[in-house]
Amino acid sequence: MAKAKFSYDKSYAELQEIIEAINSGDISIDGLQDKVKKARELLEGCQAKLRATEKEIEKIID
Repeated sequence: MAKAKFSYDKSYAELQEIIEAINSGDISIDGLQDKVKKARELLEGCQAKLRATEKEIEKIID
């Protein structure tokens, strides 16, 4: 099965939803652990995408 293509926009939106849920205090301790883990994965993916995009832009400019 092929891995789905990473979407920065979708990942960022999901990250925002997680942050809102955490800030609202509506998450149990068990749920909080899962949300923080997912947020970390999303953040790492977004950071990698930004670094890759920055490198591509630098190549174009040079």
